[in-house]
Amino acid sequence: MTAILPGAVIGVLGSGQLGRMFAIAARRMGYRVHTFSPDNDTPTGQVADREVQGAYEDLDSVREFARQTAVVTFEFENVPAATAAAAAIETFVRPEGAVLHTTQHRLREKTFLSRAGFPVAPFVAVRSEAELAAALATLGTPAVLKTAGWGYDGKGQIRIDAPEGAAAAWKKLAAAEAVLEAFIDYECEVSVIAARGLTGQFAHYDVIQNEHSRHILDVSLAPAMIPEALAREAVEIARGVLEQLDVVGVLCVEFFLTRQGRLLINELAPRPHNSGHLSFDACITSQFEQQLRAICGLPLGSTELLRPAAMANLLGDLWQHGEPRWEAACRFPDVKLHLYGKMGARPGRKMGHLTALAASGEQAAARVRDARRSLTERS
Repeated sequence: MTAILPGAVIGVLGSGQLGRMFAIAARRMGYRVHTFSPDNDTPTGQVADREVQGAYEDLDSVREFARQTAVVTFEFENVPAATAAAAAIETFVRPEGAVLHTTQHRLREKTFLSRAGFPVAPFVAVRSEAELAAALATLGTPAVLKTAGWGYDGKGQIRIDAPEGAAAAWKKLAAAEAVLEAFIDYECEVSVIAARGLTGQFAHYDVIQNEHSRHILDVSLAPAMIPEALAREAVEIARGVLEQLDVVGVLCVEFFLTRQGRLLINELAPRPHNSGHLSFDACITSQFEQQLRAICGLPLGSTELLRPAAMANLLGDLWQHGEPRWEAACRFPDVKLHLYGKMGARPGRKMGHLTALAASGEQAAARVRDARRSLTERS
């Protein structure tokens, strides 16, 4: 298999912050980057060599875009399967569209995981209010009703605490197809970001511990504060998922760790992941460079964590009373600032992140929270 070498054009479907950081890593290694999405002046487009604006459903434009690239990859999973298939007519698509097709739809994803023997929470497919009532009778309450497709950052999810809430939940979800999951009383949430190359080479970033607020990732720290045996188990589960899906690229496996010490897969993301942003500053090879290496057929890089680290998301809420005080965060010498170039802050929108390095993950998490707090402190 011939490697795709520096100087080649890499195509990215999607144009958000993940594509931006991917493009930075790719350009540093001498590649050119083209991005395709319905928007312009995007986080990825601002640093790419070429930004193409077009609808994902415009398959002629997608094929024309793909023809000018050596390989196409994704920066988010909600790209239609037909778009990936159109690109694959003209060039390599990595990971393949089949991976995208499985992981962008909760029911397909959970069915795949369950049939392959991976640990998941009990779930039932739901396509009507009557089916929801029956599913609640099977799983009990509390339970979580989720749209089958197009959900992220907690969108398209409703907790049901009693069977009497079924009708209102189904009406509010307003979806033709959904998944009901048993509610999991978990100790913490963790993730494993891993990469798999063209020859099956595997590399992982160990286990990262995640804290959420309003269903949006708030703070991640590495290494995770879990027993070593559980960390090894999480990595082996992730390895199995990448192998079963035949992934070429980067994929994140998100887990619940139950209070009984059991790992359950919550979701898959076939791309770099928010929890791995700290790798940009804290690892020899970031998750974004690793994605590039994998899809280009290059040897995977070292994932060694140079120092314990923590990442804190910067949401649009921070702009509520004016521009955040960037100089305040920059006074922390071991904190790095990353802004995504998005125009227009709004509550819940990911505008950037901070990464802190310290002697331990706990210290890094405390430091990054202090730095974020300083952004809105007024003298």
